[in-house]
Amino acid sequence: MGRVSVLIPNWNGRARLESLLPRLKSQTLAPAQVVVADDGSSDGSAEAAARLGAEVVRLPRRQGFAAAVNAGLRACTEEWIALLNNDVEPAPDWLERLLVAAESSKAWFACGKLLRQDDPQRLDGAFDLLCRGATAWRAGAGRLDGSVWDRPRRIHFAGFAAALVRRNLFEIAGPLDERFDSYLEDVDFCLRCALRALDGVYVPQARGRHAGSATLGRWSAASVRLIARNQLLLVALHFPPGWRRSFGRAVLVAQALWGLVALRRGAFRAWLKGKHEGWKMFHSVRGSGPSTDAGRLAALLAESEREILVMQRECGWDAYWRLYFLLAGKPPMPPP
Repeated sequence: MGRVSVLIPNWNGRARLESLLPRLKSQTLAPAQVVVADDGSSDGSAEAAARLGAEVVRLPRRQGFAAAVNAGLRACTEEWIALLNNDVEPAPDWLERLLVAAESSKAWFACGKLLRQDDPQRLDGAFDLLCRGATAWRAGAGRLDGSVWDRPRRIHFAGFAAALVRRNLFEIAGPLDERFDSYLEDVDFCLRCALRALDGVYVPQARGRHAGSATLGRWSAASVRLIARNQLLLVALHFPPGWRRSFGRAVLVAQALWGLVALRRGAFRAWLKGKHEGWKMFHSVRGSGPSTDAGRLAALLAESEREILVMQRECGWDAYWRLYFLLAGKPPMPPP
């Protein structure tokens, strides 16, 4: 069985680190190394992490989740990297279950089932799915736990709040894109992997509880601005020339509907600001990512959308996805 480095990105999360780091000692598979990548904290996080036995990588100022992960990766020494947010409470067998499943299936990465810290009967999320409109769904988010979320499966997208990744995957696909700062940087990374046919597994028996957006706040202005901006960065980086003809309608519908969600949450101004920033960055980012096989991307997004559609029908519709499929149309079916 491989050895694992646990990497925890952190910004002003001293109390959460003081809860999480001792818990890692009770894992049934002991981490070979624990690294805390401290993103310019001012609350004594770095000192607390060092006192609790973690190796600490200190960034001089806050640079965002992606930069903190990249800095921490350079200090990690083991074959596998377990990325873990400081607000996740992993079950004692979380790491072992992920590693056994990933190695036995020869997967490149793995993630498990996260339940909400404030309501453990409901999911914080399982794995991620991405639509043709460049908005992502954390599958199961907010839903009651149940049998549909207990099915192991191959996946293209894993949320990096709690995931296990082969170290050399970051050499093949590249590091996290620091232009994303925080939010959707994991979707961008996994999309790069999926376009290379490097996929992962969902391991529902590997469980944890997640407070969710404990650093910036689930619907804070900062979170909404970054998500709204980064949705456009996904388009700029990955959608092929002529994307407006093939994806334009879906992008317009998905982005506008997400703006309505932000409006309902009292964050419409932050959504507007994020879209403004995204369009300002769009042309400078365009073409700076890896070359994209347009056919592979279209097939991948259609497959992901079909999974969203099936799960929504099985578990009950979110208003967002009902309206999205009504206005953008159903995803194309695979060739016979």
